Amino acid sequence: MKKVRIYTDGACSGNPGAGGYGVILEYNGRTKEISKGFRKTTNNRMELMAVIAALSALKEPCEVEVFSDSKYVVDAIVKEWVYTWEEKGWIKADKKPVLNVDLWEELLFLIEGHAVTFQWVEGHAGHPENERCDRLAVAASQSKNLEIDEEYEQMQEA
Repeated sequence: MKKVRIYTDGACSGNPGAGGYGVILEYNGRTKEISKGFRKTTNNRMELMAVIAALSALKEPCEVEVFSDSKYVVDAIVKEWVYTWEEKGWIKADKKPVLNVDLWEELLFLIEGHAVTFQWVEGHAGHPENERCDRLAVAASQSKNLEIDEEYEQMQEA
């Protein structure tokens, strides 16, 4: 299997507000950057979408290391909370519904195709790739052609 390193970050101006994500994929000495902005979303959705965008960019099963400054994403996977939520019909231990189920389901589907590990990195602490992902995410959130986070919009209407 090819070994790929993925660095991700999400940003949101207001929560909810305009948001974006930034991704760096590294493979065999090559780097690819991905970013996208949305006009109304949340920071947690951007953190999840960043990982989803990165894994979606892979064209074959890979051994993947994901580095994220999102405890929300990393802990949910590493501590296996997301699998418990799924088993319990997307209800958390506090009996409240899990947010962002659409993205969690997509992430779990994408993870199945790869050998993925997640590592938390401290944000805004000088980690070069994390800092670059942050700049990509912020720039995407401030771009003129922001997309609509349709699932978020639908959740707000419900």
